[in-house]
Amino acid sequence: MIQNPVLSIAGFDNSGGAGLQADLKVFTSFGSYGMTVLTAIAVQNTTGVKSCHMIPCAVIKEQLETIFDDIPPKAIKIGMLFNEEIINTIYDFLTSNSINVPIIIDPVMLAKSGDPLLLPEARSVLITKLLPLATIVTPNLPEAIELIGGDPRQDPNLSQEEIAQKILNLGSQSVLVKGGHYEGLEAIDIFLQKGQKPLVLRAPRIPTKNTHGTGCTLSAAIASLISQGYSLEDSVKKAKIYLNKALLSASKQSVGKGAGPVDHTWFLDSPCGGKLNG
Repeated sequence: MIQNPVLSIAGFDNSGGAGLQADLKVFTSFGSYGMTVLTAIAVQNTTGVKSCHMIPCAVIKEQLETIFDDIPPKAIKIGMLFNEEIINTIYDFLTSNSINVPIIIDPVMLAKSGDPLLLPEARSVLITKLLPLATIVTPNLPEAIELIGGDPRQDPNLSQEEIAQKILNLGSQSVLVKGGHYEGLEAIDIFLQKGQKPLVLRAPRIPTKNTHGTGCTLSAAIASLISQGYSLEDSVKKAKIYLNKALLSASKQSVGKGAGPVDHTWFLDSPCGGKLNG
């Protein structure tokens, strides 16, 4: 019996470390049933993105329709959308078909290599249309800069919590501002829900170049846990622990010539093995 179906609306990473491929690995790790809607193909490997190709919007809509007609998801994770036309297609469908379904948005704008994964003219549409649909949005620092329209590092008085509040004001129910791009011995994330005090999440910073797919992995883990009935706060806490261990395991490995992927199945090396939940 299929339980906890969760849908990833995202791009394709042929090197397997990010995008739909990473999302499916995470969904399976947590014991959720993963489904996908392909939005774009990012031709890439660990050294960078070679090219990007959009999927026709009619095909994207058809993928969505076939999923919702048969296996309605309990949570939706949104990743790479690439351009304004794709964003509008996703928005139009979700506003009519996903009422009360939690939506987790990873605002993918740049690859780990720095290559663009969202066209500049599409950013305002992402902010004005999709963010208000989000149960949670999970930007890293460069993405947060784009979302609030400036560079918080130019203002030493603008804290990570204030950045989170500015993003929350854009309309999402909650925000997780990730601390991987900050300096320090700890990776500190700030989780903020409307009407509540900020929650500070700390983890040791893992010294490794193998960080490809961290954003996809974290947001997919949150989606998996939400699909299983965990609260937003618990989902964020558990997802951060999972990612930290995936980074630690990846630091001892070498995949590819560039920024290698995190180890999505680190737990298989434990004495019990198997999926994380159950």
